[in-house]
Amino acid sequence: MFILSLTYKTDLSEADRYMEPHMAWVKAGYDNGLFLASGRKNPRTGGVILARGERADIEAIVAADPFTIHGIADYEITEFIATTTAPGFEGLKP
Repeated sequence: MFILSLTYKTDLSEADRYMEPHMAWVKAGYDNGLFLASGRKNPRTGGVILARGERADIEAIVAADPFTIHGIADYEITEFIATTTAPGFEGLKP
């Protein structure tokens, strides 16, 4: 499993300009089964995505994000192994 932490490099008006294509990209991540959860950071400095799959696939999808392509945000990709979960989240374990 991966935590994708994105941090804006531009002001929010520039991020908002690319939000629609970014959200289409997010939807594609859910459609292809890679994304499990996503949302904005609070305060709004970027976002977080929980993803699963192979690291090479995750890196490739991050590279295809309009926020990456247009220099809106940087991504930090952190891999972790869920060993303990709350009831109902057992599917997050390897």
